[in-house]
Order: sequence, then C-alpha cells, then structure tokens
Amino acid sequence: MAPKPQAPFRLFLSARAEEDIAAIRAYSIEHFGTAAAKAYLDLIRQALKDIRADPLHASSRERAEIGPGVRSYHISLSRERAGSPVRSPRHFVLYYRRAETEIAVSRILHEARDIGLHVPEGDIGEAGAFGAEKHGETDEGGGGAQSTLRGRVPDAN
Repeated sequence: MAPKPQAPFRLFLSARAEEDIAAIRAYSIEHFGTAAAKAYLDLIRQALKDIRADPLHASSRERAEIGPGVRSYHISLSRERAGSPVRSPRHFVLYYRRAETEIAVSRILHEARDIGLHVPEGDIGEAGAFGAEKHGETDEGGGGAQSTLRGRVPDAN
C-alpha cells in the first residue's frame, strides 16, 4: 500500500473550476435565494478544505477513466464538518496532485453530468499519482490555502 500523502497541501483552482463555482453561485441565488446559495458555497468551501487535508479520503474515488491520478470527491461528504443545512448536495470535485505538495481542482460538476463531455482532453494536465513517493512537509501553515479558498469561492452576498 502506498504511503498516505501528508497534509497540508496547497490547493489551486483551475479557471474552469472558478467558472463552475460562479455558475453554481448564480444558479443557487436565482433558484433558491441568497441564504441557500451561501450555505451551498460554504459546503463547497468545506469540501475543498477536506480535500486539501486528505486528498486520499476513504470516500473519494480514483477516476482512471479521466486520467492517471485523478480523483473525485462528492461534496455531500463534507456536510457534517460544514454544519450544512443543505439536504441534498449534487456536486462533486475533480482534482489531482500537480506537484508533491499541490492539489489542483480541475472542475466542480453536477453529479448528473457526463464527465467525458465536461473534462476535455488536456484539461487535467500532468496529474501525479497520489502516494507514488513519500511526501515531504510543506512550509504552508494553516492559512495559505485557506486564504486562497476564501478569495476564490465567492460569498453569495
């Protein structure tokens, strides 16, 4: 069994992932209101923090059909930690290790989407296999990626 990657990782959102979040925000505000949109974005933010802390979470899935080293994580797995009132989260996060201590989020997609149509060739980049080698500690304290997440996952206000 490969060694478990050591946290904390730095987390980066692709331009497409940022667009996905903006679209989720707009849809949620339009159809469910600002308060519900805020709750959903808070849940996405928690899911991203959870991925950063443990990219090989037992409930995440390897997605070899998309590319080597690609994984998915359903945001419903973070409901309890987020204290979220969202009853039925419907999105998952596609991500991969892009460097020894870096996780890249490629897309945040609705679970009903055909992944093959929404992750075109070349969108994943050079994915590294998790646990392929021993990971060193990063000098990123607790705040580096969290600050990035706060800046990139907009509030619903």
